[in-house]
Amino acid sequence: MGHHEKQGSTFDAGRHYVRICKRRPDGFIEFEFSIGDPELAVELMLPEPAFHEFCLGNEVIVLDPATSDQGDWVSRLNDASRQGFEDAV
Repeated sequence: MGHHEKQGSTFDAGRHYVRICKRRPDGFIEFEFSIGDPELAVELMLPEPAFHEFCLGNEVIVLDPATSDQGDWVSRLNDASRQGFEDAV
């Protein structure tokens, strides 16, 4: 019952990360936001001007865009979770 840390990496709550997943035709940007560890992220979506303001305000480190492998897996997972909620309603 302790903290499990990756060997060789340290958690730094002062570091904020952004990885752009998709630029949508309607002007929104889908992205992942992480604090301290880029492997643990939440997915967010903002209009492009708000996205840039968000990045400046959080002094983010911009990560490489999601590779097709990551994006496909994340997209399939999101689709599956949404489908489960839609079926339940």
